Amino acid sequence: MVSRASAVRVGLVFPELLGTYGDRGNAVVLVERCRRRGIDAELVEVAAGAPIPDSLDVYLLGGGEDDSQVMAAAGMRESSAAIERAQHSGAVILAVCAGFQLLGHRYEARGGEQLDGLGLVDMTTAAGPSRLIGEVVVEPDPSLRIPTLSGFENHGGRTRLGPDEHPLGRVLAGGGNGVGGVDGVLRERIIGTYLHGPVLPRNPALADLLLTWVLGRDLEPVDDRLPDELRSLRVAAATATGWRARVRDFKLNRG
Repeated sequence: MVSRASAVRVGLVFPELLGTYGDRGNAVVLVERCRRRGIDAELVEVAAGAPIPDSLDVYLLGGGEDDSQVMAAAGMRESSAAIERAQHSGAVILAVCAGFQLLGHRYEARGGEQLDGLGLVDMTTAAGPSRLIGEVVVEPDPSLRIPTLSGFENHGGRTRLGPDEHPLGRVLAGGGNGVGGVDGVLRERIIGTYLHGPVLPRNPALADLLLTWVLGRDLEPVDDRLPDELRSLRVAAATATGWRARVRDFKLNRG
């Protein structure tokens, strides 16, 4: 095992504002998967209103309701320079739902109000005509070499990626970004997604991918039989439901 001079610092950013759907679980999973391998790790909570340090190895941004998202966006913009420094120095960012939307240039509400984001990713989000709620299944970009992703979504946004941006993967069931049949965004050491669940407990291979980016090496395997079984069950159930819905819609459209 390659030793590390300092503990892996897993940062949970503004959990009071960006923790509506249990996304704190992503932080817990990363720390625990390090410890099971004998790797020192610590969970660092960055309270709302506090400056975000540039010394974290992982930045976790979760989901939140509209008012919480507005408050979180203000705090994140004040610390945008620190976040960019950290990312350019090798830190990893996982952003979910509202946190994902804040990676982009802006979020446009249905009434026309605009919320500025961090601009780390070339993308914009606008409120859609309806909410996207339910199970999601995503076939990840082949370059990641991880299994099909399972999650849960509950959002009204429609996120459009810029021409040079790449999605996390292709949606097999559910809504994802709500545009183009894809979910999230994938950049160097940045993953954005609409998948709650939380996403890392549901998809341990994705958690380990983030840790390999931090550590710069492959990880020793751990026993993932139970979470993998749950992931497989959720993927099967969601894709079956999606197929039945497509057949139903086809029959209705045919009359």
